[in-house]
Amino acid sequence: MIIDLSYKIHEGMPKYPGDDDISLLEDKNYKKDGYTSYIIKSGMHLGTHIDAPMHLTNDKRFISEFSLDNFYGKGVILNCIGEDLIKPKKEYEKLIKNKDIVIIYTGFESKYGKEEYYENHPIISLEIIKLFIENNIKMIGFDMPSPDRFPFESHKMLLKNEIFILENLCNIEKLLNAKEFKIAAFPLKIEAEGSLVRAVAILP
Repeated sequence: MIIDLSYKIHEGMPKYPGDDDISLLEDKNYKKDGYTSYIIKSGMHLGTHIDAPMHLTNDKRFISEFSLDNFYGKGVILNCIGEDLIKPKKEYEKLIKNKDIVIIYTGFESKYGKEEYYENHPIISLEIIKLFIENNIKMIGFDMPSPDRFPFESHKMLLKNEIFILENLCNIEKLLNAKEFKIAAFPLKIEAEGSLVRAVAILP
């Protein structure tokens, strides 16, 4: 079974404060032109997307230069609903393994598109990020717009350690009772600091 963890890309979709709106326009129409074609103008941080190290470090590599292995692997889920600051717990030490993809459920999907979603989301602590680094995880994903707020220390710590950041996930609650699952979130092969993605969970 495949569970879609991605938001739909469309005109007027929610965006991080200060980012440009997406432009998704029908350039050619089948009845008029004999074929249909759309033009998209978008930043890399709208909807469900991945941040690569270039985004908030001096790493010069585009996301297209990283192995696809980084964006596929065994997932583990942390149920952090109701937590304003996400900290390490004893059970996480046994749960999280080398090369895992950690998915954090906060329940904040319910606020997607509202001002509160961007201004009051939970923070992923530097302490739990140290645990992620020690366990050499591939990627972290969550149902929020960011792991932190300015000055983005959590972002920077993750990216400096080549832990990719998968933001704005949805439907994570469908994984809460899953005994095992894989995560696939392949970026476009694009010369940029991040990429829109179609993130999915794959269950046996």
